[in-house]
Parts: sequence; C-alpha cells; structure tokens
Amino acid sequence: MDPFVVVVLSLSFLLLLSLWRQSSGRRNLPPGPTPLPIIGNFHLIDMKNTRQSFSNFSKTYGPVYTLYFGSQPTVVLYGYEALKEALIDHGEEFSGRGSFPMLEKVFKGKGIAFSNGNVWKAKRLFTVNTLRNLGMGRRTIEEKVQEEAQWLVKELKKTNGSPYDPHFIMGCAPCNVICSIIFQNRFDYEDKDFLSLIGKVNECSKILTTPECQIFNVFPILLNYCTGSHNIFFKNFTYIKSFILEKIKEHEESLDVTNPRDFIDYFLIQRHQENGNQQTIYSLDHLASLVTGLFFAGTESTGTTMRCALLLLLKHPHITAKVQEEIDHVIGRHRRPSMQDRIHMPYTNAMVHEVQRYADIAPNSMVHEMTCDTKFRNYFLPKGTTVIASLTSVLQDSKEFPNPEMFDPAHFLDGNGNFKKSDYFMPFSTGKRVCVGQSLASMELFLFLTTILQNFKLKPLVDPKDIDITPIGSIFSTIPPTFQMCFIPI
Repeated sequence: MDPFVVVVLSLSFLLLLSLWRQSSGRRNLPPGPTPLPIIGNFHLIDMKNTRQSFSNFSKTYGPVYTLYFGSQPTVVLYGYEALKEALIDHGEEFSGRGSFPMLEKVFKGKGIAFSNGNVWKAKRLFTVNTLRNLGMGRRTIEEKVQEEAQWLVKELKKTNGSPYDPHFIMGCAPCNVICSIIFQNRFDYEDKDFLSLIGKVNECSKILTTPECQIFNVFPILLNYCTGSHNIFFKNFTYIKSFILEKIKEHEESLDVTNPRDFIDYFLIQRHQENGNQQTIYSLDHLASLVTGLFFAGTESTGTTMRCALLLLLKHPHITAKVQEEIDHVIGRHRRPSMQDRIHMPYTNAMVHEVQRYADIAPNSMVHEMTCDTKFRNYFLPKGTTVIASLTSVLQDSKEFPNPEMFDPAHFLDGNGNFKKSDYFMPFSTGKRVCVGQSLASMELFLFLTTILQNFKLKPLVDPKDIDITPIGSIFSTIPPTFQMCFIPI
C-alpha cells in the first residue's frame, strides 16, 4: 500500500478515535461546549483573560460544566455553592491532585502539592505537625517574621527615596522566613547564594504564567521535543533542589536527635525512626522535594501578594492614609507591630484581606482530581477526572462583595467599622487541599505591610489615576505588572 495512503488512513483513524472517545466520555459529565479533535475547547478560551472566559461559560452551562483541554475533559466548579459542596462536603472524593505535567516532571509525585493518596496524607500530616512544633501560630514564628520585617525596613531605607522596583525585595522577606524555619538561619540580602536562589524562584514563577507553559501542560509530549523557557524552568529547579540537598547534607552531619533545630532536622529524625522500612516516604529525595515545594510556595505567593498590595496602595492613596492613621493610633512609630494589634486594627486587617481578594493570585487554585467514581449533582465523575475550582468566582461574587471589581476594604467591614469575616474568602483554596502555610502567609502579610506603612510614605512615579494595575495572568496564576515607586522614610 502507498505510504501516503497509510499515513492518511492512520490519521483518519486517530481522528475518529479521538471523536469517539470525546463523545462517549461526555455522556454523563456536566454540560459544556463541544470540543474539537485534538485541541478540545482551546479555541474558545481567551488565554489572556481566562477569568472572563470561565465566567461566560458558567452563564451558558451553569455552575458545574466541562471543558476540554486537548482531549482531556476537565470539570469546572464555578461559584461558592459548587466549591463548598465539592471541596468541603465531598472533600475526600475531590482531594486528589490533578495533572500539571511541567511540575510533575520535577516533583515526581513527592512533596505535598503534587502528591496523592497515602504519600500526600502522610507528608501533609508531618508538615502540619512539624510547623506546629516549630511555633506556627505562636510567638516563636511571629518573632521571626517581626525580625525579618525590620531587616526589610533597613533594606528599603538604603534606596534613599529613589525610584525602586520592589519585585525582588518583596520576595526576599518571606523567603528568609521560610529559610529560618527550614534551615534555621536567614540570609543576608546581599548573600550571593541567596540572591541567586531568589532570582531562579522568580524566573520559574514567571515561566509558569506564560501561554507556552499552558500549551506544554495540555500537550506534555512536547516537553521532550521542543525548545523553550520550560528548559530554563527545569534547569532552575535542579539548581534549587541541589542547593537544598546540600543543606540537608550539612544537617545530617550535625544532627542531634534530642535537639531538633528546624524542619529538616525533624524530617531526618523521623527518617532514622523509619530505618529499615522499605516502603518509607522519609527518603532524602522526598525531603528535598518537600522542602523545595515549601520554598516555592512560601516565597513566591506571599511576595507576589505584597507587590500587589503596594501597587494597589499607590493607586488608592486615600486607603493608604486610613491605614497609616490606624497604625499611628494603635501602634505608633516606635513599637514593632504584632499580631495582637490586628484585633484593634479592623481597617488594616480589612485592607490586607481585600488585597488578597482583589489580587486573586491563584484564580483556579491547583487542579484537583477525583479519587474515586462519584455522583455529583446528578452527574457521574469517574475516578481520575480532572477538576478546576474557580476561586475567582467566589472572591469576586457580587452578592458577597458589592462592586467586586473595585478595591475596597469595606468589603470586610460591617456597618460599625468592625472587621467582618466571610466564608467567601478563599485565596488559599478550601477543603482538604487548603494551603498548609495559610496562617504563616496571613501573619507575614499583616506584619510586613504594617511595618512598611509604619516606616514609609509610598510615593508613585506618576499620578495615581494613571497607574496600571492590570495583572499578567494565566489559568492558574496571576502576577502584577512591573512597576517602580519611592519609599520615603517617615
């Protein structure tokens, strides 16, 4: 048979097989737009504004619908009720971690964020307990954050009020808090290894927001055959993991099992106790992946949120003035801010919450996966079905947050000016996969931002009304645009 005919027949067969699979797979799934062969619904999604695309789909197909990324069906949960019912009421069934090939390639099912089953449960339990032992939620960790806030102020004063891009320094502060928890020691802001580490974390995070990255995650086979920024991502990740492995080696040489100093020590002690267990998850490679994941999450997400906060405060000087007035009244200019102050600072607390709501840096959280066959709202979701939970749909719910497109701390204040909690506040996701560092991140944001505003006047380089706050986003992450500002010492 002619080779050309063979190719045509083979392609036709694959096309028909793809159509048959999509057709048979859609029968019991939630409704959604009809997918095209190979690309699925990619042509219907605005990759520069996925929030609006997801919103438009929900108006047509309801709060639970199906999109195809390539040939892969993905169920989207849209709105508070759908997320609550799935991630909380049916938390176990929706607790799997879905596929994210670029990150799977480096984490290989280890760590917390990209593991599943018993490995995930054991690692999460160990991490939560260890962070608690190290002082999470107590003065021990708070003192580390307070100390780092003072180092941050010292560094910002070196700018002498000149135009300055805060991107790098806003990542350094939370990174040092993570380092003090994991490695016991913080780094000087001019330390070459530290600067290299932060630079590679920032570069990796930027790569993950690119359209190129989204394509590779839908068509992972391309990762092995195409050149592009994903190779820089893999190279940087290897560097970071090697740095951490070196720190682990140093800890092994100086370990005192009776006196654990930090997160790595607690893991190594557990590893010694598991000695001889062939199925143990307490290997050095598991530790390196776990620490690398904590390092990424604890550095980039908090640093990004802080940059968003500074940009929004520059854009809205009247809000900044109210926060600084509250700081003057409750704390003054000379005492360090503490978490106890937050109770007496409803407007500042509301501002920090509003930054997280408005910034929406993880619009769809990380993908979930069904752990078993599940009937949900009269639909059948087979085990392994990919699920996206739209956090944007909750954080921007107009019934809970009037005029959600506006940055307004009043969204978290009652009629008497008191702080008002909201079940719709889900920047860290919700359910069994909620971020393990939620309380640490909340503490850092309050203490870092309050300390900055206690010590500096924030000065924009242009008129506030001309400041561009349009985010750079992808399906799973959002970052603020690059900007410069002046930190004027008070």
